[in-house]
Amino acid sequence: MFVCTGGSASRLEMFAKLFAEEAKIPLSENLSKSDRFCMYKTGPVLWVNHGMGTPSLSIMLVEVIKLLHYAGASQVSFIRIGTSGGIGVAPGTVVVSSGAINGMLQETHVQYIMGQRVDRPAKLDAGLKDELIATGKGLQIPVDTGVTLCADDFYEGQMRLDGAFCDYTSEDKFKFLRKLHDEHNVRNFEMESSCFAAMTRRAGAKAAIVCVALLNRFDGDQVKIEKEQYHEFEMRPFRLVSAFVKNKL
Repeated sequence: MFVCTGGSASRLEMFAKLFAEEAKIPLSENLSKSDRFCMYKTGPVLWVNHGMGTPSLSIMLVEVIKLLHYAGASQVSFIRIGTSGGIGVAPGTVVVSSGAINGMLQETHVQYIMGQRVDRPAKLDAGLKDELIATGKGLQIPVDTGVTLCADDFYEGQMRLDGAFCDYTSEDKFKFLRKLHDEHNVRNFEMESSCFAAMTRRAGAKAAIVCVALLNRFDGDQVKIEKEQYHEFEMRPFRLVSAFVKNKL
């Protein structure tokens, strides 16, 4: 069984409908009773959005993990499908994460429970990663792999220069990006990976992250591509994951 997830509710609804058509599997109605999330079922595949950032993601994961437990589901693989900011990769490249680190550049997800810091290992499944990379190459989709940095925010945590606040220089930004790329093998920024890796690992489930880079952050902070190309880039992770999942059914 697979749980495919991503931030946007409308995007996940679209993915679920496309997958149902391609795989010729019935599509359920929206099974979510909340306006914050959507959930669709296509045979052994759940399509659920998680919102933006780790707090929203963690709520979804807890609820879905409970749901799968009560349903008696086993051998479940979680795949996050999304967009990201590339670090040293060309726009349109699909990054299949080899690992996830937090803003302190540690391979952990940090929680605060009863006033104490709790660090949980943020590990992804290497075998699942390798299979997804092979699928992407077979489809001739530009694929790269490397570590994903999970930032706590969209602006300062990702070294953007165009936010309302910025207490560092352009030189600081590029020095940090170079450090991430060269010393930590980081290939993209997003805001969910360490939590996603840690919580799925804690649940004993395989997990992978497949995100397209909409820009190379060495070249700027803004996405500067046409609407048609944006849509084509956005579909690349879905095309890869859809082909992989259909091959497993």
